[in-house]
Amino acid sequence: MRARWALALTTALAAAIGLAIAPAAHATPPVTLESGYVLDEAGVLSGAQVRAADERLDELFDETGLDLWVVFVDEFTDPDSPEDWANTAAVVNGLGPTQYLLAVAVDGRQYYISGDLEIGPITGDQLSAIEQQRVRPALGDEDWSGAIDAAADGFEDAAAGGTGGVPGADASDGGGMNWSLILVVLLLVAVFAIALIWLAVRRKRAATGPNAPAAKMSLEELTRRSGSALVAADEAVKTSEQELGFARAQFGDDAVAEFETVLAQAKADLDRAFTLQQQLDDATPDTEEQIRAWRGEILTLTAAAEEALDAKADAFDALRDLEANAPAELARTQQERTAVAAAISAAEAQLAALHAEYADDALTTVADNPAQARERIAFADAQLTAAQSALAAGRGGEAAVGIRAAQEAVAQARLLEDAVTRVGTDLAAAGTRAGELMREVENDITAASALPDPEGRIAAAVAAAREQLTRGRQALSSGGRRPLEALAGLDAANAALDAVIAEGRDAAERQRRAALQLDEALLQARAQVSAAEDFIGARRGAVGAEARTRLAEASTSLHHAEQLRAADPAAALAAAQRSAQLAAAASRSAQNDVGAFDGGYGGGRGSSGDGMMGAMIGGIVLNSLLSGGGGGRRSSGFGGFGGGSSSRRSSGFGGGGRSRSGGGGRSRRGGGRF
Repeated sequence: MRARWALALTTALAAAIGLAIAPAAHATPPVTLESGYVLDEAGVLSGAQVRAADERLDELFDETGLDLWVVFVDEFTDPDSPEDWANTAAVVNGLGPTQYLLAVAVDGRQYYISGDLEIGPITGDQLSAIEQQRVRPALGDEDWSGAIDAAADGFEDAAAGGTGGVPGADASDGGGMNWSLILVVLLLVAVFAIALIWLAVRRKRAATGPNAPAAKMSLEELTRRSGSALVAADEAVKTSEQELGFARAQFGDDAVAEFETVLAQAKADLDRAFTLQQQLDDATPDTEEQIRAWRGEILTLTAAAEEALDAKADAFDALRDLEANAPAELARTQQERTAVAAAISAAEAQLAALHAEYADDALTTVADNPAQARERIAFADAQLTAAQSALAAGRGGEAAVGIRAAQEAVAQARLLEDAVTRVGTDLAAAGTRAGELMREVENDITAASALPDPEGRIAAAVAAAREQLTRGRQALSSGGRRPLEALAGLDAANAALDAVIAEGRDAAERQRRAALQLDEALLQARAQVSAAEDFIGARRGAVGAEARTRLAEASTSLHHAEQLRAADPAAALAAAQRSAQLAAAASRSAQNDVGAFDGGYGGGRGSSGDGMMGAMIGGIVLNSLLSGGGGGRRSSGFGGFGGGSSSRRSSGFGGGGRSRSGGGGRSRRGGGRF
């Protein structure tokens, strides 16, 4: 603790002296974070170092669930203290309790780690240890990328229950400070330091547990809300139980199968909430901490139960609307089916032409698309026939389910056909761009070879680039071409050359080089995302959450890259490269899911039978029709069957992951100079 006081006071004194003697530098107000984890406005990192740092921080998130953003600027300003600057940037960017920001002023030689001390998993002492024992020594050596690695190591140690510092290091070790100066400064401003420490400790102790909303309510308000939530959730479950019978009678067992599962989970959540309420009502005295924790959990459980039931209401509303217009919808769907079925032969011919030009592995995502499209049309025919019979017999609900299933099957068949055309276009564009990139790589080799190379890094990059040129020519040779593979390899070689070239050029030149790389990176990302979307979209009955998550993140990164294209080519390039990587991972995961789907229609070319029918119903009728979303109301159960209705809560991707949500106090004594 004594060392922390000394460090804080030394930092304050050094900052005051620095303001008097330091030359003017570029002042930077709190910044807006980009798609990557690292924002280098001071120009101290190469492109390769930024990419390596992003990969290291990705690993940190995968291992711990913690996000760490790192910002390098020249000076902190508006506000000018490291603490206020970093905390302001964190709030402006909406960082949540598991998200941290390391801010470094390169010219000002100041730094600070901002984190939520009220409900975040890393304590103030752990953050201090990470700063002093991990980050500060690297910054003192101007090892900027090493500071990022050191911070990531510290967060991993802290998340695992360690101190966050270097094992075996003295917590008072400030990295070689002048203790005589520290003692003098301590005597001069001890009272001021003690007051600051006391305020920081008191703020830290103000957090009452992981349930922040419950912690901020009075006990009376918390009791009232949890009681009301229990009653509302119980009514929602009871209403949904009654309406389930009506839904089954109207639309059949298949249409309500997923709702039965959701209802069972809602009951389980409600049972747990009632158990907690019983613990609160029994004769055993409870502490305030227990009361807040249990009532907070009641609020969470009841909200989850109600929202899960609400999410299924809109799909049934859509089915009822379709039932009311069943004859017209049936005729329209039959016409659409005829048009899509007629186009399958053209897709087969186009795919055969592509196989004659490109390698089989370049066409993996569309290899069985015509066969799959025929199966969708066959399924649609069966559903339309059944719907027509049900309509003639006056069974409108059954007819509505059949028509909607047929509509989805026809839409998937069209998607499968269009994907063949799209892949052909993307491969042709990739081949053209790969040829252009070869010439750029050759020019880069010439430019890089002319630069000083005391460590031999440029020679290694040139050798690797020459090898990629050879592979690229082979991948683009006639017959069995693999243009996307060639483009990816050449892009990697070009990026490596750009990294070594950029180290000898100024920031403006690096930005120009990034802009030159951006076109091929965006082309590759668009092609990868498009192929993954088409493959997953047509087989989603067998594709799991991992592939869908990677694809969603890839689409977000691609959109961000497009937005940044003109304003910040370097950031756009990083986002585009990340998008391509995520889309490729999504395709691999989806193909594994489809291959492992026992008896499903995604398991091979032309497979069919009961397994295919089950996957079709699962993917089309249940996942697509009953997954909820849309609409502007929330019912206690399924309002259209007789239940009441009220305004509906909206939901996004909140909680967990990398969402930037605010909350909690982030202020503490820390950081300093290096």
